[in-house]
Amino acid sequence: MDVIPRVPPLWRESRFALEAARLLRSPVWHGEGVVPGDGRPVLLVPGFLAGDGSLGTMTKWLRANGYWTSRAGIRANVGCSQEACARLEKRLETLADRTGEKVAIVGQSRGGVLARVVAYRRPDLVSGIVTLGAPTVSMLKVHPLVLLQVGVVGALGTGRVPGLMSLSCLRGACCQSFRTDLPAQFPSGVRYVSVYSRSDGIVDWRACLDPAGRHTEVHTSHCGMAADRVTWHVIDQALQRCHEKAGPSSSTLALAA
Repeated sequence: MDVIPRVPPLWRESRFALEAARLLRSPVWHGEGVVPGDGRPVLLVPGFLAGDGSLGTMTKWLRANGYWTSRAGIRANVGCSQEACARLEKRLETLADRTGEKVAIVGQSRGGVLARVVAYRRPDLVSGIVTLGAPTVSMLKVHPLVLLQVGVVGALGTGRVPGLMSLSCLRGACCQSFRTDLPAQFPSGVRYVSVYSRSDGIVDWRACLDPAGRHTEVHTSHCGMAADRVTWHVIDQALQRCHEKAGPSSSTLALAA
């Protein structure tokens, strides 16, 4: 039986630089074995406190392999969830209109939580989602230091600092519909792959095991998940399937590093 720590092991996030270096030496970085995207659209959504630049390496890789990518337009993912979803919907509408196809979404951490809600609300625009270390089962199952940061951001937003979520976003009426839609039954026609790591130092990995998704385990840090060669293989496979007719998605896969 696994020994489950009471809080995520934050020290494991120190592996990020090593994971990124391993990626740059791997064949997947050079596109070996990667199926061409053929212009299929992908929207990338960053995690909490992060901006579009945090997924810049992945964006470059996807574009080099033929995908039509779009950033989320987020400088720092600290805003109201309801408002963030509304902006993402507009991005989806624009991207779908330009390409004539439904859009796949890759969302890291909080970005994956937003992706799940947007996919539930707009299955007409979304072909599938890939979430990376996203606590869709319980948003606040994260390291206490991250919870502290959430609280500070919420307090500043309540104090009317522009662009920040408020405390009412977490518990009040502001994002009530967002909190209701997050656990709602996922659309059967939209593919859903949830990538998680038991060595995630930020998010409790069990909070990523959404019953609606197809679970894929990798062995990375939380931040390193978006710069990991095995994770990128998972993303490649998932994006290939997003344009296919979706079937039952609830299963569990484990990939070795």
